[in-house]
Amino acid sequence: MPKTLIRANRRAAAHTQAQRPWDTAREVPVIDDEQTPWKMIKLLRIFSLFAVAIIVFGLALCSKTSFLLLIVLSHEGTKTLSAEQKPLALLCIGCSLISPSVLLFLKSMWKAFYKTSKMPKKATVALVFLFEFLVSVGVACLTVVTMPHLDIVTNATLLNGVAILSAFLQAVAQCIAKENNRFLLSPVTAFILILLGYSLFVGLYIMKDPTDIKTSIWVGRAVGGSFLVSLNWWESYLRLVCNKTRSCFLQNLFIDMTKCQNVLHILTSLVRIMVTACVLGAYVPFSKIKWHQLTSIPSLGNRVLIFIIGVQLISSALCQWFALIACKMHAVRRCFILPLYLTSLAVVAVFVVPVIVYYQEYNKSLNATESINFTSYCNAAVHARNQSLNSGVFPHLVWDVTQTLCFLDMSKITNVGMLTGAAVCWWIGLLLSTTHIWNLNIYRIQKTQDLFFRRLYEGAFIEQSLLLNTRYHIQTKHKKNLEYASTAMLYLCATMWHETYEEMMNIIISIFRLDKYRPKNETKFNDFTFEAHIYFDDAFEPVEGSEERQLNEYAKSLVVIITEVFGIFKSLEEKFFRMQRQIPDQRIIRTPYGGRLVVTMPHGNNIIIHFKDKKKVRHKKRWSQVMYLYYLLGWKIMTKYYHRWEQHEDANILRKEIQRETHNTYLLALDGDTDFQPTAVMLLIDRLKMYPRVGAACGRIHPTGSGPAVWFQKFEYAISHWLQKTAEHVFGCVLCSPGCFSLFRAEALMDDNVMKKYSTKSTEASHYIQYDQGEDRWLCTLLLKQGWRVEYNAASDAYTNAPEDFKELYNQRRRWGPSTMASVVDLLGSANIISKRNSSMSKPFMFYQLFAILSSILAPSTICLMIAGSLSFILEIHTSVALVLAVIPPAIYLGLCFKIKADTQITIAAVLSVFYAFLMLVVTMSIIGSMVTSGTILTPSSIFILTMSIIYIITAIMHPQELPIVFYGLLYIICIPSAYLLLTIYSMVNMNNVSWGTRETKPVAGADTPVVAQQTPKLKVKNTLQQLLSCLKCCKKPSQRSQDRQENMTPEFTQSEPQQQNSIVEGATEDKLWQADTNYSSTKCWVTRLQHLSSDIKLKEESLNEEEKLFWEELRQKYLYPLDIDDRKQKEMQNDLRGLRNKVNFSFFFLNALWLVATFALQVFESVSIEINMVDLNLNDTGSIIQIKPTFLMFILGFALSVLLQFVGMLYHSPTDSSYNSEEEDDDDYRDPGDGDIV
Repeated sequence: MPKTLIRANRRAAAHTQAQRPWDTAREVPVIDDEQTPWKMIKLLRIFSLFAVAIIVFGLALCSKTSFLLLIVLSHEGTKTLSAEQKPLALLCIGCSLISPSVLLFLKSMWKAFYKTSKMPKKATVALVFLFEFLVSVGVACLTVVTMPHLDIVTNATLLNGVAILSAFLQAVAQCIAKENNRFLLSPVTAFILILLGYSLFVGLYIMKDPTDIKTSIWVGRAVGGSFLVSLNWWESYLRLVCNKTRSCFLQNLFIDMTKCQNVLHILTSLVRIMVTACVLGAYVPFSKIKWHQLTSIPSLGNRVLIFIIGVQLISSALCQWFALIACKMHAVRRCFILPLYLTSLAVVAVFVVPVIVYYQEYNKSLNATESINFTSYCNAAVHARNQSLNSGVFPHLVWDVTQTLCFLDMSKITNVGMLTGAAVCWWIGLLLSTTHIWNLNIYRIQKTQDLFFRRLYEGAFIEQSLLLNTRYHIQTKHKKNLEYASTAMLYLCATMWHETYEEMMNIIISIFRLDKYRPKNETKFNDFTFEAHIYFDDAFEPVEGSEERQLNEYAKSLVVIITEVFGIFKSLEEKFFRMQRQIPDQRIIRTPYGGRLVVTMPHGNNIIIHFKDKKKVRHKKRWSQVMYLYYLLGWKIMTKYYHRWEQHEDANILRKEIQRETHNTYLLALDGDTDFQPTAVMLLIDRLKMYPRVGAACGRIHPTGSGPAVWFQKFEYAISHWLQKTAEHVFGCVLCSPGCFSLFRAEALMDDNVMKKYSTKSTEASHYIQYDQGEDRWLCTLLLKQGWRVEYNAASDAYTNAPEDFKELYNQRRRWGPSTMASVVDLLGSANIISKRNSSMSKPFMFYQLFAILSSILAPSTICLMIAGSLSFILEIHTSVALVLAVIPPAIYLGLCFKIKADTQITIAAVLSVFYAFLMLVVTMSIIGSMVTSGTILTPSSIFILTMSIIYIITAIMHPQELPIVFYGLLYIICIPSAYLLLTIYSMVNMNNVSWGTRETKPVAGADTPVVAQQTPKLKVKNTLQQLLSCLKCCKKPSQRSQDRQENMTPEFTQSEPQQQNSIVEGATEDKLWQADTNYSSTKCWVTRLQHLSSDIKLKEESLNEEEKLFWEELRQKYLYPLDIDDRKQKEMQNDLRGLRNKVNFSFFFLNALWLVATFALQVFESVSIEINMVDLNLNDTGSIIQIKPTFLMFILGFALSVLLQFVGMLYHSPTDSSYNSEEEDDDDYRDPGDGDIV
């Protein structure tokens, strides 16, 4: 008996024996989440929340302070800049106003050009133009024309008064909604306080000199400009009006505005830019200031202004970005509201405190018994100061700020009180008008447009624009449920074949964990329900003495594992004497494709195992996927609607219901060894629910295992997900959603040319490569061609076993390489059609993919060039000689691969990989030593290496929970020749080998002896003759393809070898008992044998209903009937595969040869080169000259540009997904309910 089954039976027996009070010890697997470092994530969350709060506050403070400094420098009484030099300060103010519109214009142009955009109606354009014109006029008049004539405290707090219209509209919206009157208190009080603040402000300035018409004009412009600025957020309240009104005009207007946002943003950005430029240009001649005097500004003042405007522009943009991150981190109160509330107070303190300090120091310096008042201080110190900046910039800035306060008589307590009262009223009014943000509910994955209504931020008043731009919802006394309205149906679809005990245990525990996380019997969870399906390939084998085929040991082990895990999860709540609970009766059903086991898990959800018999249906992964696609989507969904249609129900209603159900039905594709947490599934579901055009989404796949091969894959998977997938997600679409953990939308799979095309039988040589070798990528290719988007969620983690030995890794990549190239070429061949049909697949993105595929094609020659450079550097030989030496080993290996068998090819590749690894290690150390000895890192190779290292290190820091993976980077670097040269040659030459390559000969894990096939003499003679004929025809040993076919023709029953002498007696006894039981029940059917497999679970045999049986028969006949073995057709297909291999290899290696020959010619003749003087770290010329070949420079620039684009995409994508990951453990309703249980 295999050890897997023995071990499983022991553990199952332990549960049965738990009824004995003296035998309560158990051996159970770990079901908690061991992979996710929760403690580190908690610390990171605390640190990140604190850091984001500080950053938001600091950036808002810098933005507002720098803008007010520009206003101060534009004041007519300041002396840091002379009167003739003020235009540059006004120009800087205009730049701060225009820069957000420029950014919005560029972003909208990019979306309108590469995404789907619609032209708005004339009425929509007219209305939007009206409001944007009024707002832009108000902003420009307030900041450019009016604020330079007001005091610093008023300027710092006046902008809080722009919330007046928002407060008024909030009160109106609450009245229209007829909600509880207590929600009216905040907006009404805010409106009154803001009006009171304006009254105090007007009274303060008018009372100083009622006859001063000029001052009255400035005050009137300030109030009018503030009111016009308050129109900035009119769209948010128009939405509320449109939702409540019955006016078709308003509803259509709002819909048109929503659909045509890109075009409207382009037009409104241009309006804002032009209005601001016009106001700025018209105001300067009015003030008798000449623009040509800009050139006369002293250099120090010039640098001060440039520094201030630089800080203002950068801090404003970053503040908006970090504020968005704070909201998506679900830290609205701590990292968004509080920092922005405190900004206005901090700005006033930053300006007022230095004024008070300088005033007190001046009084102390007089040595008088009585201090002078503020008015005397202004006359004596501020107005009489020297304009020279020799004493420093900061004192002059403080005196300029003081100058703005000298206009008011601050020695009078009445003026101080009115100024303080106005400031406090405006600030409290802003607080009360934004109290709805405190109750802002956010989804786990939230769209930016659902947080902030406008894409535009205001650089002049950054904190007010962020607070007031937050979407306003009618406040009710009943909390809104954030869960999505529709309940989704989730089907977990796993494919199995020859998984080990530990691998099967991982996925079964994950499914039972999800069952506990979303109990079917509890109504409080209404976001989704699920059903798990496992499709077990080649589950039956012939047994001597039995007329029908029996379940093999892998399938039996799965049943025992399910029994064991059921008992574990059933007794999780028992903390004292654990009594074994009888597992409820489960169902076993005979089916046209083999058999089905239906298990109801402890919390009511079903897990269904489909045992496939390859004599009845086609085996391999793609056909298992075709099975569940047509069963779950075709049979379970469409059949019931067909019956309703036969009952003459309205076809239009049925069509809408079908669309609604398929839109909210998801399939989670899994491999037989995938380990995942419920939180990872929820993140993928949220993404598909949030974005209706997303057809598939994948998570972050982590390879597990041990050994150098796995370490290499850990770093390779990391940089592939960190950089490549994030870049695809940001700039276009993810091209491959891996089948080990990906969520698909049923509506997308059932679209035209997707599911039907995916069921196509391979009839051409290229089909075997693209369809059968890379089925996951091909399915995503079909989705992309139909206009669906494929996305990536970095916070959704899943774990899968990776190949641990060199041979298995090479065989796996032998499948992946050619199939990936075939699918990408397929996409590029339809680039024009796909770009028109899929809004996410723009032509620039397709060009990016073209560059990527060309880089992968030229990877062997590029590695040869790198090796040549290494040899030239180490041996100090000419580069042309080094290139010849570098090309010889891979050329010989390429020739041998066409002649020798695959195993020998892999052996040679392993030897060469070791040699190249030592070479790469020596080169790396030599380059580092060269940088140290030469005292410079400013050579192209050094800059390239350091840049790549910095990018990878920063990327790893951006994913702190995966930071240890960066230590595998050295192994990855020294294995680059093996991965991109030798492996590429092996995969291309063996393209005609379409066998799976992994798990094909792996025995059951833990078996004491290898499993050997027992053949009858007749079969032995037959197989010997077949091998002999094959050898005579081919004049060589049988090919791998022939061996695979012969192995498939070999009888599949197995028998263990005799027990070793040193084995444990208990194990030997169990083996004998098993053999005796096998002999006794050899004539039993597979159902009966499965029913007697374990005493812990009772299997009740049921029959399939006739309608479903007819479905399976028809599906089997049309799509799943086993392929006939025709030696002539197989030989023709082998010849076709070899022919395709030869054609592709000729083109592939011919391009590499051209690249090498071109490089060789340039190096031999040295006709073209770029000479650069070498400099040290102090940028001093060392006298040495570096010669750079154009080909090398182009490679560095091209590769660096590709990595830099991926790095930018990671920076854009990573923070939000990291915030989702940090949020998972903080949400009690989001965590695994079993987390922390001791089992």
